[in-house]
Amino acid sequence: QVRLVESGGGLLQAGGSLRLSCAASGIIFSNNFSGWYRQAPGKQREWVASINRGGSTKYRDSVKGRFTISRDGAKNTMYLQMTSLKPEDTAVYYCQTLESSTGNEYWGQGTQVTVSS
Repeated sequence: QVRLVESGGGLLQAGGSLRLSCAASGIIFSNNFSGWYRQAPGKQREWVASINRGGSTKYRDSVKGRFTISRDGAKNTMYLQMTSLKPEDTAVYYCQTLESSTGNEYWGQGTQVTVSS
């Protein structure tokens, strides 16, 4: 059974930093395409960043230079380091992975990030 568990969310002031973690069980991050998404109140879920099997990363324009996606193979955990946070970054953040062998998509339960001005 695949399970993704996010942690690290919180409430902080603009300009601060936060690191989100996503621990996986039942699936290996480094074998799959994975990413972070977010959903702000009243808005659709949007893609934030992704990392492929080779470790290449991509980011949405609004977070480039501020967010860094990474993973630790030994811990089977994916991270999202967020710096210079802005109020518009406020959202529930979800981790996601796409199992390459089956095409199945898995999501975590989400973690709330709230940035005050």
